[in-house]
Amino acid sequence: MRVLIAMSGGVDSAVAAARLVDAGHEVIGVTLHLWDYPDAKSASHKSRCCAPEDAHDARLVADFLGFPHYTFDRRELFSRAVVEPFVSAYFGGRTPSPCVWCNRSVKMRELLTLAQQLGAEAVATGHYARIVRDSAGIARLFRGKDHRKDQSYFLYMLRADELARLQLPLGASVKGEVRQEAIDRALPGATKGESQELCFVPTGHYVDFVQERAGERVRSGPIVATDGRVLGQHQGIHRYTVGQRRGLGIAVGAAAFVTAIDAASDTIVVGSVEEAHSSAATLHDAVWCDDVTFPLRAQVKVRSHHEAAAAQLDYESLPDSLERHIVARFDEPVRAVSPGQVAVAYDGERVLGGATIAKAHE
Repeated sequence: MRVLIAMSGGVDSAVAAARLVDAGHEVIGVTLHLWDYPDAKSASHKSRCCAPEDAHDARLVADFLGFPHYTFDRRELFSRAVVEPFVSAYFGGRTPSPCVWCNRSVKMRELLTLAQQLGAEAVATGHYARIVRDSAGIARLFRGKDHRKDQSYFLYMLRADELARLQLPLGASVKGEVRQEAIDRALPGATKGESQELCFVPTGHYVDFVQERAGERVRSGPIVATDGRVLGQHQGIHRYTVGQRRGLGIAVGAAAFVTAIDAASDTIVVGSVEEAHSSAATLHDAVWCDDVTFPLRAQVKVRSHHEAAAAQLDYESLPDSLERHIVARFDEPVRAVSPGQVAVAYDGERVLGGATIAKAHE
């Protein structure tokens, strides 16, 4: 079939493309140009999925494997759907999930649309996740074989009809195998390094990036203990996330963690490690598989690298809301349950769906 392969210019998408060619598919390579770095300092830390040179690297692979490659400019969409909400989230006291937003609002949506326009029957990516058909033939999302690289967390929002159009050639592989395969095939960029930071903040200095775009939203405020005692002052709530321990700017004689961020009063609340744990989380903006029913027993990841925790999920009426919300109640308290992050539910290896964390509860 004709398959559109998303190419970042990195090793994973290159090997995924090579496997599609081996399988006899008519392959079309596509790179989404998402971001440019405005200054020389940033330009020295190039991303693997956004900058023009990444499109160049992707085209080298496409030429090597013998299929066409196209680059599409989606910088305005990426800025509006990912970068601006990323900055705003910090000033709302939330910890953003930009990679989830990018897959949901930019990459997967645009790739599926482009596939339709180019007459491709399927979209393929280099994600480490698997798609398995159930007994009724419905496509379901599963964790990748390589649990250290598993990226199913970032694809939880895809519907069954979208999964049916998606191919994940690396899902049954581990990273070391993929790297070695790239070398054995002599693919261009086979020894290329792996990006570890957000594509639009390649230096990893999130505070600097947010502050440069904050305008008048930066305000100082108090750092308080959970009992209300004022411990110090901060220079902006964007410098803190729930669960943070280092760089708090206070000395209390014992380990202290951010337990809450009150954006309305610009207050940072800190407490002990026990107080940084939560027994439950209210969820919103949920996407669940069509066969999921509540109450639901599941393993829930509250951030991408979190070891999933056993939980019961169900609709509840909360004291501070007239609406019923899904609440995840953990069997054991979980550390750093951060509003703004995404909670993804699993049944073993299978992804059942997920939602944004609206509030953590003691």
